[in-house]
Amino acid sequence: MMRDPIPAPAILVGVARPLAEKLSMSTLPYHVHEILLGFLGYHLILYIVSPICSQLLVPKTYRSFNKRTRLNWNIHWVSMVQSIFINITALYVVFHDVERLEMDWKGRLWGYTPASGMVQGFAAGYFLWDVQVSSQYISISGASALLHAIGALVVTCIGFRPFGNYYGLSFVLYELSTPFLNIHWFCDKLNITGSKLQLYNGIGLLVTFFLCRLVWGSYQSILIYSDIYKALSTNSINQMGYLLDEGICSGNASKTMIEGAELGSCQLGKLPAWLVGVYLIGNTALSLLNFYWFSQMIKAVRKRFVPRKGRKQGNRSMEKSQ
Repeated sequence: MMRDPIPAPAILVGVARPLAEKLSMSTLPYHVHEILLGFLGYHLILYIVSPICSQLLVPKTYRSFNKRTRLNWNIHWVSMVQSIFINITALYVVFHDVERLEMDWKGRLWGYTPASGMVQGFAAGYFLWDVQVSSQYISISGASALLHAIGALVVTCIGFRPFGNYYGLSFVLYELSTPFLNIHWFCDKLNITGSKLQLYNGIGLLVTFFLCRLVWGSYQSILIYSDIYKALSTNSINQMGYLLDEGICSGNASKTMIEGAELGSCQLGKLPAWLVGVYLIGNTALSLLNFYWFSQMIKAVRKRFVPRKGRKQGNRSMEKSQ
């Protein structure tokens, strides 16, 4: 089993356990320290690291920003650091966690490994930070940003039941397109709109967004829908509509060990209707948003690199053909 490289302090585990039991999040105590590290670390970048580095690297540009743009600039740097960090850690676990690779459908739904929990912990820390910042600056970021942050945090925290921890790691890879999105935004603010850098980056953005969010994301969504269907249709469903609850499972194994503590044996876990509903609605909504965002990105790149005359002529030719 691939262990969490950042062991949870015993004191913090003890403090978090009562809350975790109330929320039915069995693995949360072992990753609450990573949630806190992420939450505090991203605030450090937002209020200290980004302003200092920006004053040193692009002082004139940074000072020319109004309050709204300066905040967005710092938020984009948090997003940049977070996406690079979470992508590297997620990809490492995806390719090296042997137990995760060997999971069957039961493991993909209820399986857990400490390394995948670590990635989920840092992701939850970012979304918790996002909820706090979106709430604090709702007049700037807007209600939609806050709702997105809350939804992402809820879906991520469901992984600590554990449920869908396997897929949580797969969906984290949506972030592969985020660095390109941030660079595109920085190009506009640095007055190099329409440059070769923005063009090549725009191509990279569209390609990575299409592959990791639309292709990979849709494929993973189909897989989890299929696994949930198998779980709902299994002969182990009892008359109350729940699967037999026998604890936490780790891949295909019958025992789970976290920091030397045996958490129990398992074949199947609870699958209440509300959990299925929340997860499927959240995942489907995000998938639809990805298709919408992709169409908007195409428009944004086209606006910057296709001359207006060319666009008008193209539109007129399309009108004639219709």
